[in-house]
Amino acid sequence: MYRLKFAYEMKKIKDLDLTPLERYPIDKITLCIILDTRREKQVGYYPIKYRITYLSKQVYYPCIDIAEKDYSALHGEVKRRDLVELKKLILAGFDNIKKIIQEMVKEEGFSLEALNKRLSKGRKNSIIAAFDNKIAELTKYGQIGTASSYQCAINSIQKFTTKDLMFSDITLDWIKRYETHLLNEDKSLVTVKFYIGCLRSLMNEAKQNKIITEASYPFGRGKYEIKTGTGRKLALTLSQIKSVLDYPLLTDNEKKCRDLWFFSYLTNGCNFNDMLKLKYKNIAGGEIHFTRQKTRRTTKNQKEISATLLPEMQVIINKWGNPDRKPDNYIFPFLSKGLTPIDEKRIIQNVIRSVNKKMAAISTALKFDLPISTYTARHSYATVLKRSGANIAFISESLGHSDLRTTENYLASFETDERAKNAALLTNFEKKGITNI
Repeated sequence: MYRLKFAYEMKKIKDLDLTPLERYPIDKITLCIILDTRREKQVGYYPIKYRITYLSKQVYYPCIDIAEKDYSALHGEVKRRDLVELKKLILAGFDNIKKIIQEMVKEEGFSLEALNKRLSKGRKNSIIAAFDNKIAELTKYGQIGTASSYQCAINSIQKFTTKDLMFSDITLDWIKRYETHLLNEDKSLVTVKFYIGCLRSLMNEAKQNKIITEASYPFGRGKYEIKTGTGRKLALTLSQIKSVLDYPLLTDNEKKCRDLWFFSYLTNGCNFNDMLKLKYKNIAGGEIHFTRQKTRRTTKNQKEISATLLPEMQVIINKWGNPDRKPDNYIFPFLSKGLTPIDEKRIIQNVIRSVNKKMAAISTALKFDLPISTYTARHSYATVLKRSGANIAFISESLGHSDLRTTENYLASFETDERAKNAALLTNFEKKGITNI
């Protein structure tokens, strides 16, 4: 029995490609991306590391933990979306170290000690290094999506200028020229806002660390203020939501997807990333209490969101929820204990894709003028409350927004609809008993 098990394990290892993902040799220095299988971090998970070999000595710099099968899948063409993003980030880190090694060989001479100093401290005033460090930190903690977004931002900045930018280079004039560059590339206001927002976030950190002074900080009133575009029309009316609920579905999977969408709508438009991480201990006093995953690491004072546990929500929990209602168990049985952040992200994305596909099909069948998605639930919650006369401050608090302007952007499409409806009243002569002028 032992021999059979051993033979099976050896075959499994043989079928996996655990060779270095990349290799770069230069002047007796070799840089590799390897899976360090010497010590298991979690069951089946090992750290990917950047290994530098020089004069028979080796140093390792950790990147992220990953399953052997996923590391193997990174070789060659990658098809899974989460692994595509992850591979880009791993290779970006590799290219960063490679660039530093090349600079050291060319300029000051190479040593492992000097390399460690460069990598641990980074180039203090370098914007590029700040982005690299931020991406590495986000990747380390499994925030792959956010890390990928920061990578897109720095790619855009490096396309705009080949210079190794310093924080002192980021002036009001530079930002305006970069904004013009993005708009000339037909980037949307949302993209412009996001890229410059990433830059502002790093400038904020630089100001806190006294790398730049308040006087040289280019953002804020009287300086550069990030523009906010009006939101797209993403909300459904109350009658449209009823049509969605009344639409006949055939399979349990279709019904589950619609019920999850409806649960998100009822739970203050709860983001699916937050909703699928809800546990039974989040239910207390007839309400569901939670904080947003999105702001958990970035906001000092966490806002707790409270949503009334409506009878319709309880029906959905009874139908699709985890039957084992221990406090630490997830309400919806998609996630489980012991998953890595990468696995959690993949599972949540799969659920979102499935829900979006089913809800888009319902939207098409009902001949709505917009596709329904998980994001539509959040916008619909806010807009239905606004149309019902709810205070915008209450809506903002329910959504977990820290700024009323964010909520106003959500409701922008509603305001457009209201203006059009009210404008139509100006010529509604028949109802006023006017037949001609």
